[in-house]
Amino acid sequence: MSLRDLFFDVMRTLWAHKLRSALTMFGIAWGILSITLMVAAGEGLRVGQKKQAETMGKDIIIVFSGRTSLQAGGLRAGRRVFWRDTDYVEVSREATACSLILPETGGQANVRSTYNSATLLVTGSHPPFSDVRSLGVAQGRFYNWKEAEDGERVAFLGADVKKQLFADRNPLGEQITLNGFPYRVVGVMEHKDQNSDYDGRDINKVFVPAGAMVRDIPEPPPAPPHSIDRILIVPRSAEEHDACVGQVRRALSRIHKFDKDDKEAIPMWDTLKEAAAFRQMTDGMKYFLGAVGIVTLFLGGLGVMNVMMVAVRERTREIGVRKAVGATAGSILAQFFVETLMIVALSGGLGLSLAYAACSLVNSFPMPPFFAGLLPTWEIAFLSLALLGVVAVLAALYPASRAAAIDPIEALRFEAGA
Repeated sequence: MSLRDLFFDVMRTLWAHKLRSALTMFGIAWGILSITLMVAAGEGLRVGQKKQAETMGKDIIIVFSGRTSLQAGGLRAGRRVFWRDTDYVEVSREATACSLILPETGGQANVRSTYNSATLLVTGSHPPFSDVRSLGVAQGRFYNWKEAEDGERVAFLGADVKKQLFADRNPLGEQITLNGFPYRVVGVMEHKDQNSDYDGRDINKVFVPAGAMVRDIPEPPPAPPHSIDRILIVPRSAEEHDACVGQVRRALSRIHKFDKDDKEAIPMWDTLKEAAAFRQMTDGMKYFLGAVGIVTLFLGGLGVMNVMMVAVRERTREIGVRKAVGATAGSILAQFFVETLMIVALSGGLGLSLAYAACSLVNSFPMPPFFAGLLPTWEIAFLSLALLGVVAVLAALYPASRAAAIDPIEALRFEAGA
């Protein structure tokens, strides 16, 4: 029997038992559909959360100043620690596993333009801050190193601050005042959605060089002069993360004379660890959902095997006649094996097509910020097809071997007796 004849024979068999065939194929199609959709949903959640995390910063660790909880060097516990605006320089010399260390300080100021005024958050740092904290530029530019080193009074406005102070007007080159000090606007930040922060949303801030910030808007008492709120660090790589954190702890503990193991003195917000923990959670969810789909797929495979066993029983006379006229056990085995593979392939192809169509349909709608949509990948498709192949072989082996083992005389006698 040629492959073409075999194909049409399978189609006729499926059409003759439409309901049974539909239910059988549904099990396989639903298994492939569920695997693809579940894993795609997990991937969409992971990508969406990663993008949201990057709006706050790219692989950064925020080092806050705290209060000592251990005695060290004859100094009592409970002492308040304040970072200085020069600490980052000393720490940079020792923390070789860190690619970038920046000072950051913030506070509120009365901000006034020609058109409006408001009390707003002001943040001071250095030029790399815009990249580290994902501050995209919509107009103009971020302040540069010369302006930062000279302590020039220049300002970069958050997207909502620009609207509040200038409405639809062009703010570039315009003057604003921060607590009465004149600052020149050099740029405006593009709008961004931000689901996490440690001192307010960036679109509601004014960004100025750290030197100008420390001079014009200093930390209130009891902080000493030239104090800053926090230090930002970026490890060179994920592999050097722990070394970077350890080096920063040792350097700051030496400079400010507290125990390097005193976590209360140097609390940290580690976005890398948070991202790793979330990735582990989403991977676990993705694997669990995939496992549910795999079980469904294998249950569908059992359904196919049962249907093929029924087909073998119903076609016992046909098998006996074919063997009587010279058909070999191998040809019978091949026929039922290929029939099963074709049923599984048709079902799996239908399920995979429906899954990708469903993903495209869902992704055409607006997604919440934390979810990137249903994201099927080639890895998912390959996994689905590989599992489909395993199910097809397992579902085909037993019925085909039973058909090949039928004795033609017993087959004819069985049918005659029936």
